[in-house]
This record gives sequence, structure tokens and C-alpha cells, in this order.
Amino acid sequence: MSNETQIDPARPGAPVALRTSERLRRSVDLVGRYASFLLLPLVLITVIDVVARKLTWHGADGIQGVQIWLVANFGNMFESTVLQELEWHIHTALFALVLGFGTIYNTHVRVDLIRDHLRFRKKAWLEFLGLSCFMIPYLLLLIYFCTSWVAESYVLGEVSASTVGLSHRWVIKGILVFGLIVATVAGVAVWLQVAYVLFGPQGARFKLMTLEWPEETGTTVEGKERIKLEDTPDPVLEAPVAVAVTQKT
Repeated sequence: MSNETQIDPARPGAPVALRTSERLRRSVDLVGRYASFLLLPLVLITVIDVVARKLTWHGADGIQGVQIWLVANFGNMFESTVLQELEWHIHTALFALVLGFGTIYNTHVRVDLIRDHLRFRKKAWLEFLGLSCFMIPYLLLLIYFCTSWVAESYVLGEVSASTVGLSHRWVIKGILVFGLIVATVAGVAVWLQVAYVLFGPQGARFKLMTLEWPEETGTTVEGKERIKLEDTPDPVLEAPVAVAVTQKT
């Protein structure tokens, strides 16, 4: 391993392909991290919708409830239909904006019946061909058609099919297209990295996004560090020992 050279893609002296890949990766990472906060309003709105609909009672004017009171005092924004559509929209935005994030951290779904048994360079070639022939072209095709889809929605002033639903349907469609663009950027970032692995110096080493170097094979599972149970301390067995040592001291 003495002929290996460690490269930091973020440093100015790194190869152009790796520096570009790192910049694209950081932009995707930024979008994904901020988009993950959409989970908070999604959970909050879902809880409000469920609880408000279930808390009802019989009053002097008939059946009363929390949701009826909220609508009467704060407006139609607390209508069940509005809240449910808002849940769908936030869930769509969350899903779309973290697609690329899952790619750069290799946490997206894979079915590796064949890939797991290939050598490193064959894995790299499979990744390269998959990105070149499938992922990136498919996403570009989706973006092309979905852009006109968003434009038509904007021109028509598309609203919800429900009379009390949300308006400005083009907004969520636009976010979906933006998410596809971010996923494409992630694909290009990985493509540049894999291309350097295949066609660049063989001794170069840097942090990979969707691959593992031969000497690191088996250390991660779907982008996360693999935990070996035999190497993990058992807190139940070690607790008495720790107590005994404490008492002696």
C-alpha cells in the first residue's frame, strides 16, 4: 500500500474532476440537510389533524370538536382536507429533496445480488455504466417533461380537485422538479468520482460515495459503518465489573 496517495478533494491542488465532484456533493448535502427539517412540520401537522378530528363532544348545538373550533376561530386552514393535502405536499417535498442526499451517502435502496460478488473495478464499471446509461439520462428526461408539466400548471392556475383544498399546485410540482435536478447533480458528482477511479491514477485514494476501496470492503452497509456484534461490548455483562472496580477504588 506504499504506492497509494491520499487525496483531499476539497483542497485546491486536487484533480479538477474530484474538486468538481466535491463541490457538487456539498451542494447536494446542503439541500438534503435543510430539507430533512421538513419532517418536523410534517409530524406536527399530522398530529394536529389526527387529534383535532378525534376530539369531539356533544354540546348544546350538537356535535362539537377541536377541529370545528379551530376552523371557526382561525379559518379554513384547519380544515381536514387542507391539512391532509399539506401533509402530502410536505411529504413530497421531503422525498424529492433528499433523493440526491441518499445517493451521495449510498443510503438509497440497492439490490446487490450480483454487485456484492464482483471485484472492485467491476463494481466501479457497473456504477459507471449505470450512471451513464440509466440514472442521469432518465433523470434528465424526467426533468425535461416535468418542466412543461409545471409550466402548464402555472398557466392554468391549477388548484386542488377539492373545493376546499390547496391552491397553487404548480409550487409543489416545481419542488418535485427541483428535487430531480438535485438528484441529477448527485449523479454527476458520483459519475466524476467513479470516472476518476477507472481512468485516473491507480494509487489515488479518497473518500468514495457509492463504492468501497478493496481494503475497506465490508466495513459499511448502505453507507453506514458496519457493526460487528462480537466486537461490541455488552453493557449488561460489563456493568458488575464496572461497579466492582468503582467500589474498590
